[in-house]
Amino acid sequence: MSDPVFAYAHLNIRILPLSRGDLFEDPLQEAFDENGLGEVTGAGTMQEKSGEISYCGLDLDLYDIERGVPFVCDFLAQRGAPQGSKLQFEIDGEQREIPFGTLEGLAIYMNGTDLPDEVYQNSDINFVYDEINRLLGDHGAIQGHWQGPTETALYLYGPSVAEMKTLIAKLMEEYPLCQRARYEIIA
Repeated sequence: MSDPVFAYAHLNIRILPLSRGDLFEDPLQEAFDENGLGEVTGAGTMQEKSGEISYCGLDLDLYDIERGVPFVCDFLAQRGAPQGSKLQFEIDGEQREIPFGTLEGLAIYMNGTDLPDEVYQNSDINFVYDEINRLLGDHGAIQGHWQGPTETALYLYGPSVAEMKTLIAKLMEEYPLCQRARYEIIA
């Protein structure tokens, strides 16, 4: 194609900008440098009014739309893009949207205000973070987090939300800081 086609990769993942660059943006640009199918022209992170991350996105110029669209979708899915991600672009005035991503996502919101003071004094969120990743093993990982005024969120991504919940169930039931945590499926 003589003129590039602008595309937007909506990544349904709650990660900080530096992580977005390391996980998706920089590797995609390196792949584009090798294959000539496109270029990453920008990136951003959408936040809710609370400051919590909602999703991330990449601005792309695609030089070969026929080969570029499946390449981008496959590449980002292999890099860990969750379900609900999509590539958006326009061809001949027609808006198109191609879904991609396979991982499921689970947010765990840790209660930061309603537990006894001694729980906050004697517990460690870093222990919870490390222990969740250990328990998940090859079945998922915490990819991001957010600390709000009343709760702290941990964002887990893996092949199965149900499996991740099962693997961390004992920790969530027994560790005092995990009491009153709430779950939200995010992908």
